[in-house]
Amino acid sequence: MGKGKLAKFADMERYENVFQYPYSVIDDVPFDMKGHWRDMYFHNDNPVVVELGCGKGEYAVGLARMFPDINFIGVDIKGARMWTGATQAINEGLKNVAFLRTNIEIIDRFFSTDEVQEIWLTFSDPQMKNPRKRLTSTYFMERYRRFLVDRGIIHLKTDSNFLFTYTRLMTEHNHLPVLMCTENLYGDDNQTMDEATRSILSIHTYYEQMWIDRGLNIRYLKFLLPREGELTESEIEIPLDEYRSYRRDKRSGKDKAK
Repeated sequence: MGKGKLAKFADMERYENVFQYPYSVIDDVPFDMKGHWRDMYFHNDNPVVVELGCGKGEYAVGLARMFPDINFIGVDIKGARMWTGATQAINEGLKNVAFLRTNIEIIDRFFSTDEVQEIWLTFSDPQMKNPRKRLTSTYFMERYRRFLVDRGIIHLKTDSNFLFTYTRLMTEHNHLPVLMCTENLYGDDNQTMDEATRSILSIHTYYEQMWIDRGLNIRYLKFLLPREGELTESEIEIPLDEYRSYRRDKRSGKDKAK
């Protein structure tokens, strides 16, 4: 039997690689490491890459193994899931990965201008009913601009055709430079990608493996976020996914949404 939630939370309280600042306490507790992740925690000048919605931390830990000269921070509000990656990182002695438990809606309170070079969004909730909650919405892009370097890289990896299409339209509508775009990441049409990219994208999260086992395509979009320029939403309606999460049908009776 797996370790219970209470035991996991107790572990996380003493883990040196976990920082817990849920929305309920952040107004009362200042985050002293904002702007100082490199010197106060990682003790180096290496680039910082953030994974938003890291779940069990498979990507953050997997990337930290691959790139010892890059600092990775996994962010999620679900502490019981995050425990898996945080524990693994401690057991493997990975000093270049940390975890932040907080609400992504307030992510800009934890990082300062130019502190982050890249953002990973791995299997985010598509939020088909609420555009402002989508992690690739212009609402969140404006937040990312506050701490991502100018023309910093954003990666989206998703099973959701809705979120993928919405994000692709968002980049086109706002003329954001797209570096890679595929609707079938592991299909034959992507065998020409270089080995380094293939290695990075081959890391499978817990949920990704479930989608793959169901025979669903994995979609990937990599684009740059310039700091200048007004960002606006596209008005094109997009067909909704038939599901909202693993084995759970969508709630809405609508067929399309913006």
